[in-house]
Amino acid sequence: MRRLVSKEEQERIRKKNQVTVGVILVFLMVASTLGFAIQSNLGSSGAGNENPSKLTYNGFEFTNTNGFWVFQNFVFRYNPEEVPDIGSGLRNIEGYRGKPVYIQSEDEVAGAEVYVNLAQVAERVQEACIEGGVCVEGLPIKTCSDNFIIIREKEASSISQVDGCVYIESQKEELVKLADQFLFKILGIK
Repeated sequence: MRRLVSKEEQERIRKKNQVTVGVILVFLMVASTLGFAIQSNLGSSGAGNENPSKLTYNGFEFTNTNGFWVFQNFVFRYNPEEVPDIGSGLRNIEGYRGKPVYIQSEDEVAGAEVYVNLAQVAERVQEACIEGGVCVEGLPIKTCSDNFIIIREKEASSISQVDGCVYIESQKEELVKLADQFLFKILGIK
């Protein structure tokens, strides 16, 4: 059975609960504000860079979010200052807009980097196989008359375009940097 409680006692309990909840909320707000202020101060480099998670390169602003560099809707693992300045004669992003793009990559991460970013502008992006190469069963076979991006391991680093084929070539540990460099080039950032 429930105990009978007078109206005054109910009012006292209700006010006590409201004060308790109010004190907890004020504490949380103050603690979160202090935490944010401390985190902001710890994150600054002290070298005049007030916001180290932002970078302006050639007038383009990049924001570092969760370890990725973001420019508009494009996401990169590296910022433009961290990649080698190679590759010329590449068509710009308009050459991919609204058209299918095919990728063959020996490096999953580099392939995904290109895939995710070009998927925003291309009609579709899909894995394919270059005519005359060793192909995985079920993949379409494409030629350089298509928009085809080929990412492969080589000793020397290069980004080149022959007709519709873009070749991104480097040692394995540099392929993601070159994939980002390719994207910076076609976006007109570098």
